[in-house]
Amino acid sequence: MTVDPLQPYGPLIDSRLRLLTWNVWGRFGPWEQRQAGISAVLAEHAPDVVALQEAWSAPGYDQARELAAAAGLHHHRFSGDRVEDGVTSGSAVLSRWPIAAVEPWVLPGPAGHGGSAVRVDLDGPRGQVRLVNVMLDWPLHHTRVRQDQVTELARRVRELGRGPLTVVCGDFNAAPDCDEIRMLTGRAAGTGTCWHDAWEFAGVGPGYTWSTGNPWAAAAFPRDRRIDYVFSTSFHRGGAGQPLRVELLGTAPVGATVPSDHYGVLAELRY
Repeated sequence: MTVDPLQPYGPLIDSRLRLLTWNVWGRFGPWEQRQAGISAVLAEHAPDVVALQEAWSAPGYDQARELAAAAGLHHHRFSGDRVEDGVTSGSAVLSRWPIAAVEPWVLPGPAGHGGSAVRVDLDGPRGQVRLVNVMLDWPLHHTRVRQDQVTELARRVRELGRGPLTVVCGDFNAAPDCDEIRMLTGRAAGTGTCWHDAWEFAGVGPGYTWSTGNPWAAAAFPRDRRIDYVFSTSFHRGGAGQPLRVELLGTAPVGATVPSDHYGVLAELRY
């Protein structure tokens, strides 16, 4: 089949997927006030799909269920991997569309550390969407650990095959110039991938998600860094997967408090 070099994906589609990724910081700080703020942000911005890191559940309470209800999303799944004082923490996905499959992945790391990812298949109205929700190891000096984790992550995504539109997102705990991110975006060897960073395509400004302007992060004397990402692993027919708009959410107090120590990232992708 001849490919038109001026329209290699065919006529571009106009419909969009609104995807929000956000590390919501477990039950640290005044978590009940923060929870109300997170709910308010989700309700205001009406995402189709939400990927949460450091989500949690406890006996008689499911954060994913509560946030999904507040956002008008009818489907949710929580995947916990750590339990402390009766509270299970992990990752959650909230969706406007049915969740067809969930597969937790363990990413390598030293004792007491490590990363995780959860693959979720969504039965969207214009074809299936495959979402991978990621949480990498956090210490700044663990770049070698994170490189091993993204190598495993990329291998698992590659083994799934091209198939449906695939989006990888989450808290990678590394800035864009770190080797572990460069390995995913085709700038460094190691994973054989060239994923498309939504902020590079459609963001304005530095896009810091870990910011000295956030009082919950400022106490750690952070460097301003962009460490939370939305990646399209490839573009499909009609340009599906192309980032069209990206913004930060949760950057201002809701009531008396900023909702989390991370800012969220909302991306609109062709779908």
